[in-house]
Amino acid sequence: MTTGSRQVYANPWMTVREDAIRRADGSEGIYGVVDKPDYALVLPLDGDRLRLVEQFRYPLRLRRWEFPQGTAPDLAEVEPTELAARELREETGLRARELLDLGRIDVAPGLSSQRGRAFLATGLTEGEHAREAEEQDMRSAWFTRAEFEHMIDTGEITDAQSLAAYTLLLLHERR
Repeated sequence: MTTGSRQVYANPWMTVREDAIRRADGSEGIYGVVDKPDYALVLPLDGDRLRLVEQFRYPLRLRRWEFPQGTAPDLAEVEPTELAARELREETGLRARELLDLGRIDVAPGLSSQRGRAFLATGLTEGEHAREAEEQDMRSAWFTRAEFEHMIDTGEITDAQSLAAYTLLLLHERR
């Protein structure tokens, strides 16, 4: 049970709070929580091809391939389908005729309140991207599903949200 809460850090993308808690046995403790707005992740699928983006991920100090994904600026809450369309257009320039909600993904429920939704994007048309300042070094490319799975197998793709979203796609295709 939460007995108190205080914000210990904030920036335009996240806040960190420290909650005072009472455990089931009555003992007291603290819990640190990273609060971020919900995100949308998009799997752009064109036949056998998937569109990925690659960018430098500062906390890892590595460039990583992943599906387009993100949150609205300034901690805003945006309707998930609208956010998915925006992220797809912003990061890749693609527009989708259809965005199908594949399901929910919790980022790191042991430390963050952030949740996301994965969308399958089909009926794609190319256009110009509109990347944010932090995304200036982003690249975008098409990969066959076999290439994508090989990149997972070799550790080139390690983004947990992208891996979970691909699993949701595979389950959707089995139905």
